[in-house]
Amino acid sequence: MVNRDELGSWLDGPPPSGEQQWPGQRLGRPEAGPGSIARFGPRAGALLVDWLICSLASAAFFQYDALATLFIFLVEQVLLVGFFGYSIGHRVFRMQVQTLDGRPAGYLTALIRSVLVCLVVPALILDADQRGVHDRVRGTALFRI
Repeated sequence: MVNRDELGSWLDGPPPSGEQQWPGQRLGRPEAGPGSIARFGPRAGALLVDWLICSLASAAFFQYDALATLFIFLVEQVLLVGFFGYSIGHRVFRMQVQTLDGRPAGYLTALIRSVLVCLVVPALILDADQRGVHDRVRGTALFRI
């Protein structure tokens, strides 16, 4: 008699996460070095650099208004990520926002991604490839360069 274990089932759920040994493996990316998925430490460092720069601009021109700081951050992200594929912080930590096929993000992608980053929560919900909702929505990831 054939039992359920022999046939398998969609009820078993997705395959175990143990099959992916590093973030980006299922995307065909290397474990380390150029082209690999940027890890949490450099991402946090880049965010800190960008936020400090935007805070200084906000303090200089808007008496450090929180909303002005957020708006400056949004504009910086849209312009720099849209044009170059990286912000100042990304560049300092040698990272670039790219589509999954390796091209830099365009302006529409940068706009949508930046708005979601400013909402904070979408950037905190990560998948196995360390891509937040803000990256999955536009088919991008933050890669080491």
